[in-house]
Amino acid sequence: MACFSSLVTAYSSFTEEEKYMHRCLQLAGYGNGWVAPNPMVGTVIVHQGKIIGEGFHRKYGEAHAEVNAINAVRNLELLKESTLYVNLEPCSHYGKTPPCTRLIIEKQIPRVIIGQIDPFPTVSGKGIKMLNDAGIEVSVGILEKECERLNRRFITYHQKHRPYIILKWAQSSDGFMDRLRETGDGQSPIRFSNDFTQILVHKMRAEEAAIMVGSRTEKLDKPQLNVRFWDGNNPKIIKPFADKSLSAQMSVLYEQKIQSLMVEGGSKLLQSFINEHLWDEAQVEINPMKLKKGVKIPNFSGTLENVQKCKKSTVLVFWNSLKL
Repeated sequence: MACFSSLVTAYSSFTEEEKYMHRCLQLAGYGNGWVAPNPMVGTVIVHQGKIIGEGFHRKYGEAHAEVNAINAVRNLELLKESTLYVNLEPCSHYGKTPPCTRLIIEKQIPRVIIGQIDPFPTVSGKGIKMLNDAGIEVSVGILEKECERLNRRFITYHQKHRPYIILKWAQSSDGFMDRLRETGDGQSPIRFSNDFTQILVHKMRAEEAAIMVGSRTEKLDKPQLNVRFWDGNNPKIIKPFADKSLSAQMSVLYEQKIQSLMVEGGSKLLQSFINEHLWDEAQVEINPMKLKKGVKIPNFSGTLENVQKCKKSTVLVFWNSLKL
């Protein structure tokens, strides 16, 4: 009850624009794992303090959030007196679908509130200019940090010309990832994950474009690396390129339009990404068991962002404050 009360208090402190932008972000998140390489976008249309239409980008190649929101409005005449909220600048170019800015202009929506400017060079600033040139009032930067965090994969890909990189491992409470094993000795890997955290891992996989493990992990464990415990697309399996540096490998993935990469180990591969500062986020599952010896976890430092208790295990999320 106390948690609910705190949530209500926090929500009541938001401005009207922030409340509607929060709803945009909530809607946009429903497209996670389905819209890449497009960004996640949600749209809310408000008339005289009442939401009359909302929508989100559901799947790559299908209608954008602005189109779905406008199509949800029963009385289209109300659009001429409404405000459209969207977490990312409306597109201004023809891609899989027509530009959303033209539709907004055609429907004579007089005011548009945007969370952040699109980092994609083909769009960046151009959609806002089109709206302004059409006489539409535009405001930018409402909950900008939250908007950027939601589309961190899309932003990293376009700004840094590499995938957004997530490191993932599970470990014992005393800092080991596995027992020491020799190739082909028949020993099975230790399972740190419980049923719930295993589902979380498969959910993560469904949200990323590709996944990578080291050659030793692949040989010993033969991981399936799919999303059999979650509804979504299987990530593309990437094998490390022995003749290329990590930076060069990331450039190859950028050229292949892979926006995010999940690295599930082993320890040597994870450490190589850490040493090159080529990571953005780390998800670490800690099991209460103790191994006392074995394969040590990677040596890294990051900013702790979130702690989640999952039965007896704890999942920690870190951000890399020194990412390149």
